[in-house]
Amino acid sequence: MHDERREEDLTAYALDELDGEARTAVEAILAGSVDARREVDEVREAAARLREAFASVPHQALTPEQRAAVEEEAARGVRRSRRSRSVAAALVAGVAASLVALVVVVAPFERYAKPSVPAGFHVPVPLPSIASLPSARAVAPMSREQFEQLKALGYVGGTLGDVDEYSRMKSDELRDSSAPFNTETYDHIRDNAFVLVAQDPRSTFSVDVDTASYSIVRRFLRDGQLPPKDAVRVEELINYFPYDYEPPTGAVPFAVHMETAACPWSPDHRLVRIGLKGREVPRGERPPSNLVFLIDVSGSMDAPNKLPLVKAALRLLVEQLQAEDHVAIAVYAGAEGLALPSTPATDKAAILGAIESLSPGGSTHGSAGIRLAYETAAASYIKGGVNRVILATDGDFNVGITSPGELVRLIETEAKSGIFLTALGFGMGNLKDATLEKLADHGNGNYAYIDRLSEARKVFVEQIGGTLVTIAKDIKLQVEFNPARVKAFRLVGYENRVLAHQDFNDDTRDAGDIGAGHTVTALYEIVPPGVNVAVPGVDPLKYQPTAARRPGTASGEMLTLKLRYKQPDSDHSARLDVPVEDSGRSFEEASPDFRFAAAVAAFGMALRDSPYKGDVNLRTIQEWARNSLGQDEEGHRAELVTLIARAQQLSPNR
Repeated sequence: MHDERREEDLTAYALDELDGEARTAVEAILAGSVDARREVDEVREAAARLREAFASVPHQALTPEQRAAVEEEAARGVRRSRRSRSVAAALVAGVAASLVALVVVVAPFERYAKPSVPAGFHVPVPLPSIASLPSARAVAPMSREQFEQLKALGYVGGTLGDVDEYSRMKSDELRDSSAPFNTETYDHIRDNAFVLVAQDPRSTFSVDVDTASYSIVRRFLRDGQLPPKDAVRVEELINYFPYDYEPPTGAVPFAVHMETAACPWSPDHRLVRIGLKGREVPRGERPPSNLVFLIDVSGSMDAPNKLPLVKAALRLLVEQLQAEDHVAIAVYAGAEGLALPSTPATDKAAILGAIESLSPGGSTHGSAGIRLAYETAAASYIKGGVNRVILATDGDFNVGITSPGELVRLIETEAKSGIFLTALGFGMGNLKDATLEKLADHGNGNYAYIDRLSEARKVFVEQIGGTLVTIAKDIKLQVEFNPARVKAFRLVGYENRVLAHQDFNDDTRDAGDIGAGHTVTALYEIVPPGVNVAVPGVDPLKYQPTAARRPGTASGEMLTLKLRYKQPDSDHSARLDVPVEDSGRSFEEASPDFRFAAAVAAFGMALRDSPYKGDVNLRTIQEWARNSLGQDEEGHRAELVTLIARAQQLSPNR
């Protein structure tokens, strides 16, 4: 398809202007092109921002003369492509509704132009400042090339100097005014230390399929900042990426894959990769879903990367639903309410209309909303189906139950109903990451952070089965190390997932869950016998002898992985045992997935300035990642390479 025509059709598709064969043709393009999908997402995100911006301004009808003046000015200089006509039409509609002159958010640039008033157009009410719009955010001056591109589209009034000065002034103003009010919270993380096998030969932890940390790290780096150390959870960076593990073939809902090779950041050490691959559930075989969208519509959600992005994300999910699915929408601000009772997915217009009608305002009574959502889900419970609450919020609960501990207890109580939870975090400045992570962990669910529409596509389109369908719950891993082959070990990441050894056999102890098609990866750094390691010793026991070495420790096995899991509707666990021998491979001989996972772990440790990061720098880590991209059909791994380069620019000495 010709580039210009392709661009026009993608824009028309994003704005729901196509049907029939034209829509089918574009969907075929989207199925095979990452770039095309991202372009559609950008147009939809821009349109959503425009709608939110115009909706916030006082409404006053235009006279026919005023409308004609606006239309004439909007059309002047606009290119005659469908993209330009569509955007111009959206602008004219917005101006007519709100009396805002052409103040525009342009997705490719994410910049704001100085507002201008069309010639001969009298505005009877004061124009709002850019800072007062919900789309306001810190901006950087546009380049001359960007300015000329916008001017050619009819978006900019004034001179380049005006735009530069205005955007610089507004950027400084917003940055200065918002900095003291950054109340984002992240739980403190202390890296797992090396453990001597002679003192403790076991390691026990819960699996984790959360991916929020990677998206948060990406947001900071894209905004020109290094992330807070405690925002970097290494296991979530690793598990953000799918890996090419073979799926299970038997009755067990997941397959176990093990691999060993040299540790790249400590060449005298070995690295063990544990990989789990969940059973795939084809789209046509997905059980019917009973979903309740629990949406935070409090005043803290009044920002373009909060409620407008929530609405755009949910629209993507609605497009993936099947005829037998049902959706309800519960909202909460100062009080809770039901915006949409349980509605068949076939009534898409009603669902999308309810989503579109959401607007922010008020305080955040999150606990009342949680109760309402679970009550609504329970009332429409589908036995043998998917029953899930999807919470979308910045986590800033400030009315009702506000203590994280009490909120966790509430979620634990509700989770006993057999209804699973997906927690989605949005926004910046007051993101309560620690609270959202705990709610997901204790609600039999997962936690993702949505920083842009393409991330929503990953969660709700690319990984829809894993997001909705749980195939196994309460998955615990316990690794027993052979002292003849391992002197010391260290679990890389999973600091807040470590369990007591006795928890492994305790079926009342909650643990992580796996969704359909999900992959879970964990890494152990191993110190072989004869290699020095700085681990403080412990005094010998006084009242009982040290246990003698048991038979079999001189075998070739490096370790045995023991794994417990439950079926989604069961309270009793099953167990698997998988022994592992060291392959003796070098890092270069390892699989691309192994090398990429190691590169991600090294990147996370570098961002955290971990004491275990070794002597490698970001440039070397970038090479490891670049040389192990594999298939990378969606471009996620390639994005990591660019993020590592961004981190290099921000921290040249790392």
